[in-house]
Amino acid sequence: MTNQESQCFSIPVRVYIEDTDAGGIVFYANYLKFMERARTEYIRSLGIELRAGMKQNISYVVHSLEIKYQKPAKLDDLVTVTANISKLGKTYMVFEQRVIDENGGVLVVAEVKVVCVALESGKPRVMDSRLINALS
Repeated sequence: MTNQESQCFSIPVRVYIEDTDAGGIVFYANYLKFMERARTEYIRSLGIELRAGMKQNISYVVHSLEIKYQKPAKLDDLVTVTANISKLGKTYMVFEQRVIDENGGVLVVAEVKVVCVALESGKPRVMDSRLINALS
C-alpha cells in the first residue's frame, strides 16, 4: 500500500452472500455500492450529513466513473474500501477509490465524479461552502 493510500479515508466491508454471484465472487455492480458507502462515510466523518443538504435543495449524484476490475473479492472476504478526493470544483468532487484485499492487494480501482445538483431541477449548482471547506 502506498503512503497516499494509507492516508485515504477507508472503511472495512465484509463480503456477504447477497454481494456475490452464483460463483461466489462479488458481482461487479456491487463494488459501486461499496464505494458509495465509503464516499458517504468519508463526508460524514467530516461532520457533514448529506441528508441535511436536502433542506437546502441540494443533492449529490454520480456524473461519471471509470472503473478497472483487477481481481475478484469472494464470499466472506474482508476488504477495505477507500475514498480520496483527487479533484475539487465548485460544483463537483472527483474521488479516487480502491477496494483492497486483506493482504494489501488492489482488487478494484475507480475514479468517480460526483456533482452537486438542485433537487428541484436536477441542474448543477454550487456545493455547500461547509463541504468545500472541509474537503479543501
